[in-house]
Amino acid sequence: MERDQEFLEFVVKTLVDNPDSVKVNRNVDEMGVLLTLDVHPEDMGKIIGRSGNTAKAIRTLLRVVGMKNNARVNLKINEPEGSTRRAPEAADAQASVDEAMEDLKL
Repeated sequence: MERDQEFLEFVVKTLVDNPDSVKVNRNVDEMGVLLTLDVHPEDMGKIIGRSGNTAKAIRTLLRVVGMKNNARVNLKINEPEGSTRRAPEAADAQASVDEAMEDLKL
């Protein structure tokens, strides 16, 4: 296991209530390293944090770990199975589609 993956697992397992549910996948391509994180649905709030601050902090720390190894490290946090939360950009896109449909009814 690579250092960035070990680091992410350590940090996340320390933050969550269900550490056995934490899964990290690591993929390397020409863009760099992509770490994909899966956590228990009840732990999503702990990983994202208020206004996304915890997730931002984790991403910043991963970039520092990556710099030490001359790699660009990115983090993707997977939405838990069965989640009904919509991503903000999806809500904005839906609102603009709804507005466009209203305009067409004129």
